[in-house]
Amino acid sequence: MTKAKAKARKTKYSEFMERNRKSNGYLLKRTVMKYVVGFCRFLLMFGLCFLILQPIFNKISISFMTESDLYNPTVVSIPEHFTTNNYILAVQLMEYGKALTNSFVISITIALLQIGVCTLVGYGFARFDFPLKKFWFACVMMVILIPPQTISGSLHLHFRFFDVLGIFKAITGSTINLRGSKLPYYLMSAGCMGLKNGLYIYMIRQFFRNIPKELEEAAYVDGCGTLKTFIRIMLPDAKPILTSCFLFAFVWQWTDGFYSKMFLGQTVLVSTGLARIVDSLGAFIQRITGATVTISTAYANCILATGTLLIILPLIILYLFAQKGFVESLSSSGIKM
Repeated sequence: MTKAKAKARKTKYSEFMERNRKSNGYLLKRTVMKYVVGFCRFLLMFGLCFLILQPIFNKISISFMTESDLYNPTVVSIPEHFTTNNYILAVQLMEYGKALTNSFVISITIALLQIGVCTLVGYGFARFDFPLKKFWFACVMMVILIPPQTISGSLHLHFRFFDVLGIFKAITGSTINLRGSKLPYYLMSAGCMGLKNGLYIYMIRQFFRNIPKELEEAAYVDGCGTLKTFIRIMLPDAKPILTSCFLFAFVWQWTDGFYSKMFLGQTVLVSTGLARIVDSLGAFIQRITGATVTISTAYANCILATGTLLIILPLIILYLFAQKGFVESLSSSGIKM
């Protein structure tokens, strides 16, 4: 068997050299260039992946170290004294179970609401003509370009003294304070002013614009109205882009700290867990040990790294289950766009 393989390899080599001779050396140059380019591409991709993953690997390594390992110069990546106490401490400080439940409920409901209203708006921009259409789409672009911190003062005042055309003040004598509740989240998302809503409208609009109008015209001929055509013809074709937008909305909502701090007040979320670690670490250890302690910077950073891993762990699990649909949605939407 080995002799047969050697003979076949020798025959293949002889054929290659004969073809190279007939091409005046071009075939060999092209083959060498192919392998050189492939090797350079491998180095580039390996370097980029390493740059992205190396900080996460460092956090994983640090999260299993004791405080003595952090100051041991002989310990680099593998802990000498393996421990899970950092995770136990981070879970207690972050109130992880409660924070996980609150974040999941808020993130998934907000993401569904955002995708629902952005789909309607994006479809309207793509398929219908209405007065000041270009102006309103320019406003959507402004929502994408202007950071939310720019209007933080206006948002604070609007929801601190919330009123609708002066009706609440006329009836009750005062406005309503919505800060500290989840209602501002849902009101802004329903009005397409939530987190990244402008981007979702733009992506969905671009997708619908590239769907042939003949599909809608055929549906109209068969007796479908505008709403029925949208639900039965357009939405099934839009599954790729809707999947992408939903995953983006969920992830951005999960890690959001700006709106969470502004509106939700004392609601326990994973996105605000790191702040609770910084504020409560010293007091928590002092309450357990009964003595005044000084938390070293290295150990505080170790607990923060552990908390960071706990925050991104659900997103990694989500990606593992949704990666097939996510990649397919990006490739499909990329082809159509």
